[in-house]
Amino acid sequence: MSIEVLDGGLDVVNFGCRLNIAEGEAVRAAASAAGAKDAIIFNSCAVTDEAVRQVRQAVRRALRERPGAEVVVTGCAAELEAERFAEMGARVVGNDVKGLVESYRPTSSLFPREGGDTAVYSPALSGADHARAFLGVQTGCSHSCTFCATVIARGTARSATVDAILDSARVALDRGQREIVLTGVDLASYGDDNGTTLAALVEALLALPIERLRLSSLDPNRIDDALFALLTEEARVMPHVHLSLQAGDDMVLTRMKRRHRRAQVVELVGRLKAARPAIAIGADLIAGFPTEDDAMFANSLALIDDCDIVFGHIFPYSARAGTPAARMPQVGRTIARTRAAILREANARRRHLWMDEQVGRMTKMLVERDGRSGHGENFVGLMLDSEAMPGSIVPVRIGARDGDRLAAELAA
Repeated sequence: MSIEVLDGGLDVVNFGCRLNIAEGEAVRAAASAAGAKDAIIFNSCAVTDEAVRQVRQAVRRALRERPGAEVVVTGCAAELEAERFAEMGARVVGNDVKGLVESYRPTSSLFPREGGDTAVYSPALSGADHARAFLGVQTGCSHSCTFCATVIARGTARSATVDAILDSARVALDRGQREIVLTGVDLASYGDDNGTTLAALVEALLALPIERLRLSSLDPNRIDDALFALLTEEARVMPHVHLSLQAGDDMVLTRMKRRHRRAQVVELVGRLKAARPAIAIGADLIAGFPTEDDAMFANSLALIDDCDIVFGHIFPYSARAGTPAARMPQVGRTIARTRAAILREANARRRHLWMDEQVGRMTKMLVERDGRSGHGENFVGLMLDSEAMPGSIVPVRIGARDGDRLAAELAA
């Protein structure tokens, strides 16, 4: 990942997940209100060692190439490596206060996090420069997966209120964004802390004139009957389900302390696709988890076909300091990377077969800012043969595949 160090002014660089993209807008607004003028703020990710390395590299470059600017690091990597970034010469702002104006005033000192596990979470809305609006509705996680440092970086799960989320959704709609993507660290746990559910939130949002609603990564163990019905029966909820699977072997899942087993996932995907055949399945998968042997890996590899996974988010395991998995017998970085490459190749083959099956079909495409590229309802990547209005939703006929995109022709 190459990070451009911009020429001046107030710059915010978001790493990692869609939630960070949404929260980055709150960071920009807070820093601007605080009067920050010559600053570069890195809203960091720490999902893997590589993610943290990229942040360090970007910070070093910013300090070198913009010596007069204030360099600020916030986000998950800032929580996990605060002292290291401070020693490099950056200012560190904690995750739970990165959206506060006070965090960017010259004399503020709001790190480390204080009371972060009980802090109220405000919904985070991405900027108007995106065709889709990313709407963060919860942060943190109350589970204890052995590989994950999220609880360390973001605290336990906290949800924004339904009313606050509806207000943010109205802002997105008022500025012309016709697709809203709900996101969070553990999205399916939304409402556990305030007496509601993700399904209830989706129903409340659908009372607004939202044309397309998309959900980001879901824990398969938390898709209840109400949410299942919305995913399969509500036309405005897009036919694209991304599942937080992590592995396809029961022993690995047990050692990860995941809350589902392989057979449950295969059964869930079967029911989803039987109820709504157009649904495209995505999944998070980790390769080379500690103790994973060849047979265990083979089960994860087979899951790509067993669950028809066409959008894989695949990465090699990397030990996170302070997590139980870091103390387990490691398989080694080389093996993890090799297995990740095998998973990616298998996923690409599955995706390309699926894309080829889309040729000749009709879909509605959300046009991105360039006026040519975009995504269909099932999130397939499309490229128009002529320009259309950015942000519009247009009917198209799907043409031949070119790599990871399909050609698309505007339909009358």
